[in-house]
Amino acid sequence: MPHHDRPATPATRPRLRLAALPALALVVAPLGGCMLGEAFAERGSPPAAAQTASLAPTAQATSATPRPSDFQTYLRSLRPEARARGVSEATIDAAFAGLTPDQEVVRLTTRQSEFVRPIWDYLDGAVSEQRLRLGRQAAQRHAATLDSVERAYGVPKAIVLGIWGMETNFGSYTGSKDVFRSLATLAHVAYRGDFFQNELLAALEVLEQGKISRAAMKGSWAGAMGHTQFMPTSYLRWAVDGDGDGRRDIWGSIPDALASAANYLRGHGWVSGLPWGMEVSLPGGFDYAATDASFSRWSAMGVRRAGGGALPTSGDARLFLPAGANGPAFLVTANYEVIKRYNSSDAYALGVALLGDRLTGGRGLVANWPRNERMLDAGQRRELQERLQRLGHYGGAIDGMFGTQTREAVRAFQLQRGLRPDGYANLALLEALRAVR
Repeated sequence: MPHHDRPATPATRPRLRLAALPALALVVAPLGGCMLGEAFAERGSPPAAAQTASLAPTAQATSATPRPSDFQTYLRSLRPEARARGVSEATIDAAFAGLTPDQEVVRLTTRQSEFVRPIWDYLDGAVSEQRLRLGRQAAQRHAATLDSVERAYGVPKAIVLGIWGMETNFGSYTGSKDVFRSLATLAHVAYRGDFFQNELLAALEVLEQGKISRAAMKGSWAGAMGHTQFMPTSYLRWAVDGDGDGRRDIWGSIPDALASAANYLRGHGWVSGLPWGMEVSLPGGFDYAATDASFSRWSAMGVRRAGGGALPTSGDARLFLPAGANGPAFLVTANYEVIKRYNSSDAYALGVALLGDRLTGGRGLVANWPRNERMLDAGQRRELQERLQRLGHYGGAIDGMFGTQTREAVRAFQLQRGLRPDGYANLALLEALRAVR
């Protein structure tokens, strides 16, 4: 579900995800739909797992048009705009018949693991042995389709497999929530401003076009649909016919779903031939003030591929330390940022990349995560953001969800105070903030 330091989803994003994968301590899990990332792209966080890509965890609304307090009155208020989009009264009636708010969906907006659990916990689930087993079977079974998609769109099969696995566990769970009920619930409470109202209207367009029956409109709690969890707006814009039957069936056609995911990534700037990134080892005495450079420059600074090997000879990359200087280090490229358009969570993007690498012959991580480190609790995460805000480093929401904006604020504070600028927020960093008078 494309979207997210709030959610992001490719085609969607609030996601549905794999039965509740854990997420990154400074990250939130996708909501169930690929494209949320784009809409809420710390902004910074992603949606929930078995809900895919894209809604960030707090129910704080951004600017939204006023909503009638009564749910049915609200649904009726949408009819004029739906008709203006070419949706018939019969389609509106079929979509809205018997709809009531789903309170479970409202509760789920506050439970996004990608932003509140350690990243290593999230990645343990993302690249589990069970998922690898299912992924290898899927890769073998659909090898011809994956090869065809890679040739047509320039997006590596590893990344397409990674998204498919992260979004729906290779099609084993695509969501059982009524899409219209979920979207109407989120739209009525103005979760994320007008985002879900627009998705609800787009879902009516999908139904009007006869792309899927009303009964089959099932998905994540955030309204993400199909094998690769597209939000309705992403479906309308990015879905393609991958099997040549004249339809764009992301629900029942694996070629259509995988080609659509690749088309989404290509449309958001995927650079063919450029890797997403790689784990690297840093030399002793490394200057953590360095952030962005060409691969050749990183090589000159003594950075090497983890486990040995040279870096690429062309291209640029950013140093990413998801667990600070005491955990694995990565150089990530512009293509890594494209993955985050599917879901703006770093935990999600790393999950996609590392899962895809493993499924196509890559090895696991070389460096260890600091698993014994005590993590900040919810109150401490909010306190950290508040203190950074008071010092003028942070301008985002005080929600305890750590994404790109929080990480950059931490880094700015570290640089100002002469601390190692790895961008990592832990108890030591919070204590340093508390010591500022």
